[in-house]
Amino acid sequence: MNILVINCGSSSLKYQLIDSESEKVLAKGLCERIGIDGSAITHQPAGGEKVTVETDMPSHTEAVKLVIEKLTDKEVGVIRSLDEIGAVGHRIVHGGEKFASSVIITEEVLKQVEDCNDLAPLHNPANLVGINSCKEVMPNVPMVGVFDTAFHQTMPNKAYMYGLPYEYYEKYKVRRYGFHGTSHDFVSKRAAEVLGKDRKDLKIIVCHLGNGSSVSAVKYGESVDTSMGLTPLEGLIMGTRSGDIDPAIVTFIAEKEGVTAEEVLNICNKKSGVFGLSGGLSSDFRDLGQAAADGNDRAKDTLEAFAYRVGKYIGAYAAAMNGVDIIAFTAGIGENNAQVREMIGEYIGFLGTNINKEKNQIRGEEVIISDEGNKVTVMVIPTNEELAIARETVRMIK
Repeated sequence: MNILVINCGSSSLKYQLIDSESEKVLAKGLCERIGIDGSAITHQPAGGEKVTVETDMPSHTEAVKLVIEKLTDKEVGVIRSLDEIGAVGHRIVHGGEKFASSVIITEEVLKQVEDCNDLAPLHNPANLVGINSCKEVMPNVPMVGVFDTAFHQTMPNKAYMYGLPYEYYEKYKVRRYGFHGTSHDFVSKRAAEVLGKDRKDLKIIVCHLGNGSSVSAVKYGESVDTSMGLTPLEGLIMGTRSGDIDPAIVTFIAEKEGVTAEEVLNICNKKSGVFGLSGGLSSDFRDLGQAAADGNDRAKDTLEAFAYRVGKYIGAYAAAMNGVDIIAFTAGIGENNAQVREMIGEYIGFLGTNINKEKNQIRGEEVIISDEGNKVTVMVIPTNEELAIARETVRMIK
């Protein structure tokens, strides 16, 4: 069965068509600048060249139609007709407390997802637009929603509650939700498989390090804590997000700069993180690494602050689980940046492990990078959120 995986942003739409039996990607692509001048679709069939076509996309519905056109095109397509798509799997960022697992999308589900919009105002409305556009173009194809927050719904009360008046939880569901759940689930499962063990017998820390970064504690197959919170702003220092800060900083800066609290939050989301710390040098770790190598002290300090924060969370989660068997690095930085992994490794020696310098010189490969015989196994596991969504979609419609 072919599964179309859709990840819809406010002005973009990423897609992959996956053969669920072989788990191979048949084609993938991206629609950019939807509803904006200069919109384009980039499409790539497996083993083929990327094809980019600038074309008018006034809405996400037009984008979905273009995706189907490309997938069924005589020259660059991989299927003959829409009938060859068995189901569509949608990434949905926030499921609140309503969704602890993937669901078949119904009108009732859509309404419940919409109720979570104020928890993810940048993401959920866009996800809903993508779903409705697909329903319009493919009314008879089953649709499944896979939530970023669902995997973390196993967290205990002590991990997800904030030290705020309880009424805010009762009224507004203010609590920790966590994100990147699809990735944390996929990577923790795969990490156990690499060791030939069952995840239910292991304590695993997953470090999903990319432009958005988070760490999770996965104890015996369930997420028991994670670094992102009510929103994806909490936790690690990220590409442009501040991560953990003293909440009083928001009003302090607002008063000093003569701006609103909302404007400060925008700064925390879009102008902070390694970008802000480096003085606006870059949010790209490759640029920061090069600048640090060239003697830029601010870039060096920024990388050290990032690695220190990750190391601190690893230590905290080892304590939360009363031990750890595996530490797995994943996502853009986790998979590809040996320097950052090595810097984080300086903080985990107390756990009875170290990162082997030679083994660590890899990019995007599935490999164990700790020394043999170490008490804790450190590994790199490339994430594959699209495949995870495809697997969930098949599981739901079978």
